Amino acid sequence: MSEDNPFDHNDIDDVIHGRLRLGVMAYLSVVSPAIFGELRDKVGATDGNLSAHLRKLEEAGYVEQEKRFVGRKPQTRVHLTPKGRAAWIAWIQRMEAIMKAAE
Repeated sequence: MSEDNPFDHNDIDDVIHGRLRLGVMAYLSVVSPAIFGELRDKVGATDGNLSAHLRKLEEAGYVEQEKRFVGRKPQTRVHLTPKGRAAWIAWIQRMEAIMKAAE
C-alpha cells in the first residue's frame, strides 16, 4: 500500500475482488471445508460458473478441491488454504484502509 496515496487500488487482489470469488472467499473464511452444492447455493451461482471461479482461486493457491465419495455419491469439498486465508485477510485490510481514508 502506498503511504502517500491511501486510495491506491493497485494492490487489491483481483483474484479475490471479483464478486462471485469474493463471496466464495467470505463463505470459506467461516465454513471450510464447504460442500460444493452448499457453496453454490450460498453464493447464488450455477455449477459451471462456480467451477470456473473455483478453478481461478485454485490456480492462485487460495482453495483446494477434494473429490471423494460419500456412500456411492461423489462429493466435492472446497477448502480454504493457508495462502487463501492470508490473501483474504490482506484483502480485508486493504478495503479497511481505503474506507478509513475516505472518512
